[in-house]
Amino acid sequence: MPRQTPLYSAHKALGANLTDFHGFLLPLEYTTISEEHLAVRNKAGIFDLSHMGEIEVSGGDALGFIQRIITNDAQGLPDGKVLYTPICNERGGIVDDVILYRFSAERLMLVVNSANIQKVFEWLIENQTQDVAVNDLSNEYGMIAVQGPLSAPIVEKALGRDAASLKHFHFVSKKEGTACTVISRTGYTGEDGFEIYTPTSQCVSMWDRLMKAGKQAGLLPAGLGARDTLRLEAGLLLYGNDIDDSTTPLEAGIDWTVKFHKEDFIGKAVLLAQKASGVQRKLIGLELVERGIPRAEHHIFVDSNMVGKVTSGTHSPFFKKGIAMGYVEERYSKVGTPLCVDIRGKELGARVVKMPFYRLKTDRGFSTL
Repeated sequence: MPRQTPLYSAHKALGANLTDFHGFLLPLEYTTISEEHLAVRNKAGIFDLSHMGEIEVSGGDALGFIQRIITNDAQGLPDGKVLYTPICNERGGIVDDVILYRFSAERLMLVVNSANIQKVFEWLIENQTQDVAVNDLSNEYGMIAVQGPLSAPIVEKALGRDAASLKHFHFVSKKEGTACTVISRTGYTGEDGFEIYTPTSQCVSMWDRLMKAGKQAGLLPAGLGARDTLRLEAGLLLYGNDIDDSTTPLEAGIDWTVKFHKEDFIGKAVLLAQKASGVQRKLIGLELVERGIPRAEHHIFVDSNMVGKVTSGTHSPFFKKGIAMGYVEERYSKVGTPLCVDIRGKELGARVVKMPFYRLKTDRGFSTL
């Protein structure tokens, strides 16, 4: 049986279409995916992300331990800052892509994908060093996201100016009574937004507070369907689709998260060798030039020869066309390369495009990032 999040009753009251997502009962949609998607692009949407995991790493060697676990560099990260990073295995494959919160050099938190909570926890324990404690806090916290161009005034009304004035990829901890809430200016939609971690006992009151603050601004609850189309437009990776234990950050186009200047980290030797020799396959963005909807596992062709496979695909509510990500042989990864995608036995024309598909600054005429 899938687990209910702390916000299950709120979703039922709103008439959500609920689905089993990695063992959690979550809203797929409340109205339609397109309506919720465009609400986030034009106004604001609110998401229940309580399925995500939170793992705390603490102790005198916490930062040193994290430095060896992640490929990115947290050494110069100031307290109150957030960092996106893969965690790799010895083969350079991605164990998970996580968000790292630095409270101090002796206390950090990893936010991990729901399907990988146990896997990441066990990986940390397996590689644990002395003077480091690893604690899974996933059952203690819920997570709510408010995303969209009107998210800042909504958060200011609900949580105060100090929260709303955060810079991108920064966070603040707020104590209200005995409860401590963490608010960060982060998201998974390509829009400005905030992610809020609050004790499970406080989730319903926090959700109601945010919904009330956003009512006049047109805040709508949004489900997993819109979250997926939004993140795909923004070129953001989905673990299990676009990356996994057999995919390296260099193949996935997130080589900027691999800091080779660090003395050591798990997977460094393999990734250095791959950097020197070059990748054999590469993640691309593609758009259809014919009418159709690409989906994961659809094959990609050049001159009737299969050269790759779609990992994520959808009909873009914003661009009104089919878009996708997928891996192809490196020689076919150049922007502008014509391709075909096999959709239900028909090879439909497509082309390689630069990612992300949706760029806040150019597509909306402004940027808060």
